[in-house]
Amino acid sequence: MIQIQYDTQRLSMRFFMLMLVLFIVQVGFGMLLALQHIDPALLAGRLAFNIARAEHLNLGIIWILSGFIGTILFIGPLLSKRELAAPWLIRFLFVALVAVTLWNIFAQGFARTGTSGWWMGQPWLHEGLEYIEAGRVADVVILIGFSILAYVVLRTFPPRKEWNEIHWALGLGVVALTVVWVFGMFFIERLDMSEYFRWYVVHYWVEGVWEVLHIAMVAFLLVLLFDAKVKTVGYAVFWGVSLVWLSGLIGNAHHYFWIGTPEFWQFWGSLFSALEPLPLIFCFWHIYLDAHHDRKPLKNAPAFYFILGSVVLEQVGAGILGFTMTFALTNVWSHGTWVTPAHGHLALFGTFGMVVIAAAYYAIPLMRGAPGFDERLGKIAFWLVFTGMLGMGFAFALGGTVQVFAYRTLGLDWFGGDIFPAMNFFKVLVPLFGTVFAVGTVLIVFDLATVGYRSPAASAAGAPRRPAIAPHADPHAGSVGVPAAAGWARYLTGYETSLWLLAMWFFGAVITFGLLSFNLASVQAGNPTLPYVMASVGYPGLLLVTLLFVWRFLASMESRASEPVAGGDTEAVPAFAAART
Repeated sequence: MIQIQYDTQRLSMRFFMLMLVLFIVQVGFGMLLALQHIDPALLAGRLAFNIARAEHLNLGIIWILSGFIGTILFIGPLLSKRELAAPWLIRFLFVALVAVTLWNIFAQGFARTGTSGWWMGQPWLHEGLEYIEAGRVADVVILIGFSILAYVVLRTFPPRKEWNEIHWALGLGVVALTVVWVFGMFFIERLDMSEYFRWYVVHYWVEGVWEVLHIAMVAFLLVLLFDAKVKTVGYAVFWGVSLVWLSGLIGNAHHYFWIGTPEFWQFWGSLFSALEPLPLIFCFWHIYLDAHHDRKPLKNAPAFYFILGSVVLEQVGAGILGFTMTFALTNVWSHGTWVTPAHGHLALFGTFGMVVIAAAYYAIPLMRGAPGFDERLGKIAFWLVFTGMLGMGFAFALGGTVQVFAYRTLGLDWFGGDIFPAMNFFKVLVPLFGTVFAVGTVLIVFDLATVGYRSPAASAAGAPRRPAIAPHADPHAGSVGVPAAAGWARYLTGYETSLWLLAMWFFGAVITFGLLSFNLASVQAGNPTLPYVMASVGYPGLLLVTLLFVWRFLASMESRASEPVAGGDTEAVPAFAAART
């Protein structure tokens, strides 16, 4: 693991710490929402569900953005081989981000009174558009903040003729982050046009710009963790970014199905949205290749755990569950139901939240001078948040299936109390899995906030030594007295990985056909057997395969600490690595 090479990398620390604070506050709001689903009267009139939900959504976006900024500031000097430009602007950016965060939390209260702060035809205090509720005051400060970030990144990078694919991805990402925000800064009276441009911000940010930043961050973290070649990783970055924008630009049209836009969007939106999983499959496959280009032990297990979790949940949440509801004939049933937050939670936290946590696990120990930190808490925390998030997605999806039938097919009354008892079991599951997730969140925050201040892992001085094998020998065959890992921890081949991926998509297809079955006359006549059976097979099957695959992948990676290494000498294994087996 490399040491801190540039003093300005330490400016990322404040953004990572802010990320941790906002993360735990956001999870607190999420737990409140889960309880309010069970008891809608909880805090009614003081902190109503719609206000708490807006806080939960916005804080989720802000803490991930804070993590993005911290990651970019940490890896920027490593990519450029020089200090960050304009450190004073970075300090100002942090102050601006804190100010926007506090304003955003406070401004949600204006929704209760309908206060928008109209002046010059613009809502300056609160505009009520989902995900971008804060008024034009916050919009202007956010635009300035993104402009500062883009300026710092572009000024720090070397001349463009020296850029590699990771430079291009990050450079395009921070510029696009700024440009796309402009589409949300104008009030449009027509509802359909207002929604049209709101999705420019929401979709192009998350499924366009953020995806590009995600690809670049995952790529460079893999370079740092596995000593992968930048040229090889750059190839994956180029095709990943190209496929994201090829499919995502027109794929935005799946948000246009039901907002009053022309009917032709139903065809084009369905077609191009169906292509959006392609770059996710590409990214999924490349993490396997980069992680298996040699057999060295993991340098930083928690960081890799969260990178793998990010790529897998991107595949499951954004790719598979996104695909199931991306067609007009499935989306007509799923939109506005609990089926959507199953996709949203796994995609947003899974894809973007986990990658910035991974970056924090890489960067913070280095900045605290604790590269050999105790990794046990980080690994436990990963499994708690990973399992908790999958469980919540499972509860949302199955509860949403019941909701679709009772609400959309039978036309029962939501406010009359017909839907509530039908979903009761799943309403209880959400806070149960949410508690598992919340415990993992507390462990992450505690671990990262105190790493370097707690006792480090045992010294590597007395660590066992990995036996050598001859150069060019098969590293999976073992050496004298040291058998290669077998069973669940055996070497994970590309063929086996493809079978796991195929199994995930099989259950995704079952889910898709289950949603399509709501169009059948028998289901609309009141027989929910087919969609219920397919949902009961598809969602638990996808949950189980995902958990088993990640367990299998990580077991294979962890077994490296006891495997022989190529070369003519033995290699010392740090005690914290040896403890993984």
